[in-house]
Amino acid sequence: MAVKHEIKSQLAKLLATEDLIVEHKNCETACFNVHTRVLTLPMWERASNTVYDLLVGHEVGHALYTPLEAMESVKGLPHFDVINIVEDVRIERMIQKTYPGLPRYFKEGYTELWNDGFFGVDQAKLEDLNFLDRLNLHAKVGSTIDIPLNDEEKDL
Repeated sequence: MAVKHEIKSQLAKLLATEDLIVEHKNCETACFNVHTRVLTLPMWERASNTVYDLLVGHEVGHALYTPLEAMESVKGLPHFDVINIVEDVRIERMIQKTYPGLPRYFKEGYTELWNDGFFGVDQAKLEDLNFLDRLNLHAKVGSTIDIPLNDEEKDL
């Protein structure tokens, strides 16, 4: 079934409880600008409604829980990638707690993205990834794919 972009725009606005600006563009992935309050969704041909619900949920998580001041203060820092990954994990947990119906879409959507090769890594090569990449994948697809983490990494 084709994704109805206007419906996804309305879903984002309802979940965010504000009149966000929602754009649909040809881009690599979804994003949310915490300063301008613009949520951008990609116009992918093959993604399902479930993937779009995941993307909306993730970006609305940023709209609700990522403080503008915090992101502005860390941009350009050497460890911004670490902060970004941790922030993604944090907001995804919070949005799924706020809207208990979302975990299903996150699990199924990330599984679909994994199966479609969105993350650009072969399961056989997971051990070769650095810790941050494995942590990111563990947070997103770790419930369905075995992401190798050693004991020290699990403690972190």
